[in-house]
Amino acid sequence: MRKDNFRNIAIIAHVDHGKTTLVDGMLRQSGIFRDNQALTDRVMDNMDLERERGITISAKNTAIEYNGVKINIIDTPGHADFGGEVERGLNLVDGAMLLVDASEGPLPQTRFVVKKALEKDLRIILVINKIDRPDSRIAEVIDEVFDLFIDLDATEEQIDFPILYTIAKDGVAHTDLEDDSTDLRPLFDTIIDYIQGPEAIDDHVPQFLIANLDYDAYVGQIAIGRLKNGVLKMGTNYLLAGEHKQTPNVKFSALYTFEGLRRQQVEEVEAGDIIAFAGIDTITIGDTITSIEDPALLPRIHVDEPTVSMIFYVNTSPFAGQDGKYLTSRHILARLEKEMRLNVALQIEQLKNRADAFEVRGRGELQMAVLIETMRREGYEFMVSKPRVITKDIDGKVSEPVEMLYLDIPEEFVGVMSEKLSLRKGRMVNIINHGSGRVNLEFRIPSRGLIGFRTTFMTETKGAGVMNTIMEGYEPWFGAIPQRNTGALVADRPGKVTAYASLSMEDRGELQVEVGTQVYGGMVIGERNRPGDLDVNITREKKLTNMRSATADATVTLRKPHLLTLDQAIEFISENELVEITPENIRLRKMELDPGKRLSQMRKEKRAED
Repeated sequence: MRKDNFRNIAIIAHVDHGKTTLVDGMLRQSGIFRDNQALTDRVMDNMDLERERGITISAKNTAIEYNGVKINIIDTPGHADFGGEVERGLNLVDGAMLLVDASEGPLPQTRFVVKKALEKDLRIILVINKIDRPDSRIAEVIDEVFDLFIDLDATEEQIDFPILYTIAKDGVAHTDLEDDSTDLRPLFDTIIDYIQGPEAIDDHVPQFLIANLDYDAYVGQIAIGRLKNGVLKMGTNYLLAGEHKQTPNVKFSALYTFEGLRRQQVEEVEAGDIIAFAGIDTITIGDTITSIEDPALLPRIHVDEPTVSMIFYVNTSPFAGQDGKYLTSRHILARLEKEMRLNVALQIEQLKNRADAFEVRGRGELQMAVLIETMRREGYEFMVSKPRVITKDIDGKVSEPVEMLYLDIPEEFVGVMSEKLSLRKGRMVNIINHGSGRVNLEFRIPSRGLIGFRTTFMTETKGAGVMNTIMEGYEPWFGAIPQRNTGALVADRPGKVTAYASLSMEDRGELQVEVGTQVYGGMVIGERNRPGDLDVNITREKKLTNMRSATADATVTLRKPHLLTLDQAIEFISENELVEITPENIRLRKMELDPGKRLSQMRKEKRAED
């Protein structure tokens, strides 16, 4: 039975094509805000990291009412590293709005989200956004979207989608470029007319699949999902069906439906709606709430496997415990397990024979960096290793993940990019010169070759390039790939960085710490300008004599140190280095702080190679 009083829809797009801005306009024009209510831009991006990075990291839902129909909207991330959020969000809906930039057209992540939507057999509405851009090319972009659908083996029914043209920041949608629409009413009408209501039966056994988790300081853990069939009521006992066990007689302490950005507490919810409940703390994503007498379980949510892993260690540096509140392996493991419950794309495993180290597996460096930064801001102190790809054994051969790399760069950098990527086992598969001074390059490259490449890319293109990747599959091991071809400058003793010592380091490499920074022996303080590490005394002071002029050093100017962000630090480190993360500092260090032990390890490795 179709429930015509509901529409469940997801908004999918590449990063920065305007999803969250469009949701802003829909919320404003649906009348859920007071006239005098203070509003911020991108109201759905409520995490600090989302606002700072300008991207959506976690899928969120809201609801509006239009002409008596409740429209549940899921705002999904546009980056493939957060693909688990997209896959979870698509489990809740019957249709999707595909946003495409009127100038950039469909990009790699557009392909990723469209592929997932087509696999779920969702009806898609194409929305060409930013049609007011001076460089918009609307007709060509629509052709490119049709080509993308054909390439993804879409059916004729899926390809026959309606097209709207929007300026999300102004809150305007057109069904035709020439019409005189001044609001988003054409978009609302298209959603009601084209996206079907959910198939749901109220007098059926209750079936509720948990697709997302939230937390409230007053009611505790909150489960969010779509009630596929049946009715849920307060005060009634239900069965919680987990992956490994079933718990009978669970009750809700609160039931919610969504109204705008708020959760509205109710006594009963009907099938087809996206709802939430509180009162059960043992839930995980993928569990089903159903009847005790006649249980009807729903298939669990399955997402793509992780491709990258990092080791999280307890902080053992000489400065451990100075900044953080949570330092022990118990604290770190509990936080990682909590994250794993909230994010089905993550996997966590304790290392054998080590109680202070945990392997965390995810979709990419960006997802890992967001997790690390979130933990850092919560007061955790720990260390992380260099990211490594996760290999598979396919037909008796060790295989590694391969990605398609899409570059949009100025013409003059084509040669240097081709050279850099060929060293990383990248193979060019396509080149498109638009004749506008910019060139699009496509490379097939092992994921290993992309670790640490983003910094090189931004340096070589002088910040003028755009880089996107998408997972393509697995291929046999490509062999050794050179990573960082320079060594590190390593502090050989504890102390404070001095201007005098920093000046003498300028011909040895580039410093990554400022004058006055406290360092310890084994801490990486810069990048050497040649291969091999160099232990240096960065705390050396100039000896005073009675012959020195008071103003002799006043004219000394130091080159500004290259202070690394968290993302850059993770890319920069080599296999024998770690990033030390604290709430106040990001430091690089050697795994082995003792220089003598490092030297003997290096000799052993050389003998093993010979």
